[in-house]
Amino acid sequence: MQAPLEGRLVRRYKRFLADIRLPDGREVTVHCPNPGSMLGTCDPGSPVRCSTSDDPKRKLRHTLEMIRVGRCWVGLHAAKANAVV
Repeated sequence: MQAPLEGRLVRRYKRFLADIRLPDGREVTVHCPNPGSMLGTCDPGSPVRCSTSDDPKRKLRHTLEMIRVGRCWVGLHAAKANAVV
């Protein structure tokens, strides 16, 4: 398993997409696996962690997995919740 890709949220849009800024200043579009409103969790500038896939069939290489809200990391990938606990 690869180390998580870290960055900061720029914006979330169209339910399944988010733009993040990497530490080197590049912006990348990532898949957001949670189509809900996520009100209060998607503030621009929030630290995020993403997984990376090498699957050539995927449209987006990265998936948004966690976002920092205050002092806590919040998991966004509901299908992986049990694996974390």
